[in-house]
Amino acid sequence: MVGYCPICGKPVYFGEKRRSLGRDYHPLCLKCQQCKRQLTAGQHAEYDEKPFCTYCYMKLFGPRGNLPAHTHTHTYTHTHTHTHTIPGVFSHIWIRPHR
Repeated sequence: MVGYCPICGKPVYFGEKRRSLGRDYHPLCLKCQQCKRQLTAGQHAEYDEKPFCTYCYMKLFGPRGNLPAHTHTHTYTHTHTHTHTIPGVFSHIWIRPHR
């Protein structure tokens, strides 16, 4: 079964696909939609079904200024080896930890 790349909309064949966060991408399509940096499968954030590096994701969609009274702490791992703890409400994202 051939899947379709969520970025370019073209078919993604088995030998060329990069599977990440439940979607099949062409290797060149799996890049941050802001800075265009190439991403590693499973080690990126996603917003509106589009991949972002964790740095650009936090810059664009992360918490700003005063936090709401109902905050949560979430931990995620960069594509590097250090871990950050970020306060805020992230009910609209899906970030998978580095394995």
